[in-house]
Amino acid sequence: MPLDKIVGDVVDNLSATARAELALLEARGELALHGASRAAIWGGVAATALGIALLALAFGAILALAPLIGPVLATVVVVSALLVFAGIAAWRAQVHYGDIRTALRRDLTGEGFDDAADT
Repeated sequence: MPLDKIVGDVVDNLSATARAELALLEARGELALHGASRAAIWGGVAATALGIALLALAFGAILALAPLIGPVLATVVVVSALLVFAGIAAWRAQVHYGDIRTALRRDLTGEGFDDAADT
């Protein structure tokens, strides 16, 4: 087999490997961007719901001091519902944060530990 044929095959293989590596880096970047945007969205929803829940609790406490038990029960229901919603939103944010960690892993096979958080 001639040397120029061997060199040509090596160059072709290296070129294909470089294209595959660039495609992998692009895919990992897209996954990280998707995870970051979803984590930010659901984290914002969780923070907003928690803020509203705290406002409702404060307003409900003021109302509870006035008449009987009606405002207290209404406050408990509203605060409970908003806290459940905030918990679900926070869980969704955490799920999408996992996409970021996956995209930025050095060991994509998951067979070894590659950062201090995994140990």
